[in-house]
Amino acid sequence: MTYILAQERPRSASALSLSGFVGGYFALRICITFLFFQSDPKTGTMVSVALNLLLMIPVAVYAIGPSSPGLKLATYPWPVRLVAAFLVLALLSLLWSETSSVAVALGYWSALAADVVMVLLLLRTDGGQRGCESLFKGFAVGAGLLALVAWSFPASQDLRLGSDDFLSPNLIGFQCCLGLLVCQRFLAERALWKLLAALLAITLLRSLSKTSILSFFLLETIYLVRTRTIRLATKLWITGGTLVALAAFSGLFVSYYAVYANAGNQAETLTGRTTIWLLAFNLALETPWLGHGFHSFHDIFPLVGTYQAWHAHNELLQQFFVYGLVGVVLVAALYATLFVQLRRHPHEPLARLGRMLLLLVAIRSFVEADRFDLSFPMWAVTAISLAISERTDAKELEVAQ
Repeated sequence: MTYILAQERPRSASALSLSGFVGGYFALRICITFLFFQSDPKTGTMVSVALNLLLMIPVAVYAIGPSSPGLKLATYPWPVRLVAAFLVLALLSLLWSETSSVAVALGYWSALAADVVMVLLLLRTDGGQRGCESLFKGFAVGAGLLALVAWSFPASQDLRLGSDDFLSPNLIGFQCCLGLLVCQRFLAERALWKLLAALLAITLLRSLSKTSILSFFLLETIYLVRTRTIRLATKLWITGGTLVALAAFSGLFVSYYAVYANAGNQAETLTGRTTIWLLAFNLALETPWLGHGFHSFHDIFPLVGTYQAWHAHNELLQQFFVYGLVGVVLVAALYATLFVQLRRHPHEPLARLGRMLLLLVAIRSFVEADRFDLSFPMWAVTAISLAISERTDAKELEVAQ
């Protein structure tokens, strides 16, 4: 038995809704410290966490009403149940975490859990498919605003957009990747999505985030070769536009490569990642079963030259370090059940989007990770899984009738 969401209200999916606003906030919040608190990053972090929790209030009020059924975790699809299990493991790990501040760690965990709870409340109120699409439309718009923020400030010393300290170019690139895939889902609706996709594509290239750029181009090549939903002429336009953009940015790529090849801090290069991986793995072996605990990596991991790593730069290695083998098994099971659910619905638009996001994460997570969340954000896993579950239940009900 799968979870059946609330009956849909007579509104179409839109970025101009509470769900869309929340999705936009998920994309744009990474630049809060960069914009307002560079002189006091700790305050910026506190404000970011507080905003997450405060946003719960209007979402909770919005979800109140007779159309909102009771939440029954046991009837959710497996990916959502495993998201809940991951959050429980993260909370319990504070009992043995080697973090320097349990109070700060609890604040981060609360913000992470708030993301998932807000998505649950929004989807049970708006309906699965519409609520999910509104979230992602809002996210794409938020990613576009993030791109405008990144373009509004001078490039960093290594020629990339953003700031290594307050707005990572790699994170900008990843958000643009996610936003691009979402725009691709809605290209047929309005010209706005095409313009937004162009902005995100150019920003992705300008971010000079090697992992995100290579991941997206590999993913997009596979998509264009296999998809039958895009006409050949459109595919040729996309290919031609991509080649023109690459040619336009070729001079910048050459200049950046010269900076990258002569970087004084090799820990930030791809080859330097092996040092981080080795150190992280050796430290993880000290507590192989349950790990060092939530919010422990930054406090335990030593400097590599002058570089302070915030995560292990590998998804499974990060989970092994923080939650041990228990965490690795849990995360692997979460991704596996999500893959199975997505594969069962090859023609469902949201399932296609989910498969593309999952493949993007699989490529990127080899050299990147997230400090607290999964590489495939848990709010996105929850939204897509519940929306597909709702569609499945609706189709089964139609067949039964």
